Amino acid sequence: DAVNQLGRIGGGSSVPKFYLFIKMLMEYENQENSPFYPWLDSLPRLYFNAVSMTDFCYECLPPLVFNLSRTEKVKFDNFLQVIKKVDVVSDYVKSNEEVLKWAFNSVYTRTYCHKDGQNEDDVALTPFADYFNHGTDTEVEVCFDEEGNCMAYTTTDVAANSPLRISYGCPTNPSFLFARYGFLDQTCPATFCKMMDIPRTPENVNMGMDFSKMLFYHDTGDISQEVLDLVLYAKVLTNLKYDPNRGDVKRQFYDAHMQGDEATKAMMHEQFRPEVVKEILNHVDTFLKLLDSLERKSEGKDAATHPRLPLILEHNQFVKETFWKVKSNLEGVLQQYGGDGGGDAGG
Repeated sequence: DAVNQLGRIGGGSSVPKFYLFIKMLMEYENQENSPFYPWLDSLPRLYFNAVSMTDFCYECLPPLVFNLSRTEKVKFDNFLQVIKKVDVVSDYVKSNEEVLKWAFNSVYTRTYCHKDGQNEDDVALTPFADYFNHGTDTEVEVCFDEEGNCMAYTTTDVAANSPLRISYGCPTNPSFLFARYGFLDQTCPATFCKMMDIPRTPENVNMGMDFSKMLFYHDTGDISQEVLDLVLYAKVLTNLKYDPNRGDVKRQFYDAHMQGDEATKAMMHEQFRPEVVKEILNHVDTFLKLLDSLERKSEGKDAATHPRLPLILEHNQFVKETFWKVKSNLEGVLQQYGGDGGGDAGG
């Protein structure tokens, strides 16, 4: 009944992890009688991810990480709703939200997918193999044989006293890692550009609309080609008045992109570079002001009441540093074209 209800409320994709969630609760109730007790006793009690945040913490999140965090929270809320129908878990545990959060977080932060990390319908909890930390640069891969045995092997020579790390997700999406796992990966080379207002049409997807591709680079402030292409196509050329002497410029750019005509693309980028730069700079300025307002909102709040707040501010600062570098680069480009250098975000 619980699984059927989970499907009816939109949690069908979470069913495999729901079974693991129930297994965790059953073993928790067995305490020292559980064969998994040494492993269970070693697991974290305190989490800093989306499911563990207070309502106020959510008010301090930028839009993308807020959406990702709400997705995680909805999964937990679904489990919370249907657990009442599970008979193998005691009423005491079913009413203990802290234990339920612990079990949920243990499952969602420690499971492996059986088949090349792609099949969410086939997941496993593998005690002790779940101790590998995340790294942008990894030394270990984990796989399962046909009988379900878990195997971990190194992919490079590893010196003594060096970390053994796997990938928890896309290294250019620190917001997902933050929402799901509750940590900030300072080694992320880039972050999503936070442009949430571009519609997800087939044409825009073909132009490169993807969180893992639309990037601002943290150390240099560089902008990925996908961002430049999409801003030109979906914003600048969409708003361009039709000129019969030039024809459908937007279609020309799209066709050049689909045909791999880099020369035509480069020519059109150069023609509209000031407009593209101003469009991105306006977005950067607006987002920096948002980050400043979120920081001000957190002033004076007690970290003991909101223990995840310092990490949220650290995440926002990582994004802010990236955006300031992008802003500096864009203002330099505009000056070459005689532009005014954009707004005064953060000032």
